Amino acid sequence: MAKSQEHYDELETRSPEERETALLQALPAQIAYAKENAPYFRRLLEGVDAEAVSSRQALAGLPVTRKGDLIEKQKEAPPLGGFAAMSPGRIRNIYQSPGPIHEADGHGHDYWRMARAFFAGGFREGDVVHNTFSYHFTPAGAMTESGCHALGCIVFAAGIGQTEQQVEAIAAIRPTAYAGTPSFLKILLEKGRETGTDVSSLVKAEVGGEALPPSLRAELEEYGVAVSQLYATADLGLIAYESPAREGLIVDEDLIVEILRPGTGDPVPPGEVGEVVVTTFSKVYPLVRFATGDLSAVMEGLSPCRRTNVRLKGWMGRADQATKVKGMFVQPAQIAEVRKRHPEIGKVRLVVDRHGGKDVMTLNCETAEEGADLAARIADTLRAVAKMKGEVALVAPGSLANDGKVIDDVRDYD
Repeated sequence: MAKSQEHYDELETRSPEERETALLQALPAQIAYAKENAPYFRRLLEGVDAEAVSSRQALAGLPVTRKGDLIEKQKEAPPLGGFAAMSPGRIRNIYQSPGPIHEADGHGHDYWRMARAFFAGGFREGDVVHNTFSYHFTPAGAMTESGCHALGCIVFAAGIGQTEQQVEAIAAIRPTAYAGTPSFLKILLEKGRETGTDVSSLVKAEVGGEALPPSLRAELEEYGVAVSQLYATADLGLIAYESPAREGLIVDEDLIVEILRPGTGDPVPPGEVGEVVVTTFSKVYPLVRFATGDLSAVMEGLSPCRRTNVRLKGWMGRADQATKVKGMFVQPAQIAEVRKRHPEIGKVRLVVDRHGGKDVMTLNCETAEEGADLAARIADTLRAVAKMKGEVALVAPGSLANDGKVIDDVRDYD
């Protein structure tokens, strides 16, 4: 628990070097645990020497697991597909998210590690929290509740929907804090104003589940609600959270986060947009290099709030950019393979458009080299990998946008 009113615990302010050393020292034992206790990782990491996985470089050599793998394996071996450590008494609940994807939680204090985010958002012991995250099927409501209870907050289990009843409940119970999506908070505040119902007890909010653009934050704060955001998933729990500095999302203390080039297992340079991939230290659901499908980038420097962990720029889109061209899917992994076969090129982007009623692909490749010969060789590789023809355009290094897009579908069917 917090040693001060500013930080949740001393882990948040340790030096980056101390944190990195602690995480990497704990990593081999976690890899070994996953192999020993989760059948999926026993198979996936067969032949991997867990003791040798003690650096980020070694971690980057392990396979990436994606949500599609969860769906496939859970169908083969229900309910959890071999991803959980199924020892007796370890699992407490099973949930179901769209996909469907099943998740598990375990016994113990603040299983999803959510209290850190709510503390940074100003939640304190004695606050009454109006929790509008779903309690039905998915763990979102329970995730929030566990974090708030760890701080000594009182939770009203509102769940989703029933706008008028929720507004009436706020007026009657007088909660000080809100947890849920920012869009639903706006609906509740607007409904309170429209009906003349007093919802002014809400003075702080921790939101997630969708983007929080600056314009929406400003609208919410005009109602007198200080809004912070967190980034969490049902599979991983808390990934990152916003501090009072409002400069990026600070990564949780109990994770290793990588940013990978979409469609690959390769880390990108700091500042470049890529897919958020997480390794947990959970003993219930020990996910190793789990790809979230979300795009983000690492921010330079440290937060003014004195928390020293890595900061993410926030949600910047989805990494799954597969698109159908001429009746066939083109995947980011295929474009990554083309790039891999041509060391002369750097960043690449496949633009899919329609000309004359026909789909047209153009692969833009950053390179310092020139010449039709290089373009022709890349075009041959594209045709071999994607099984269809595409044009190649050589562009100057640094000219492609840093937004994580590997495939950009700009077709207009109007």
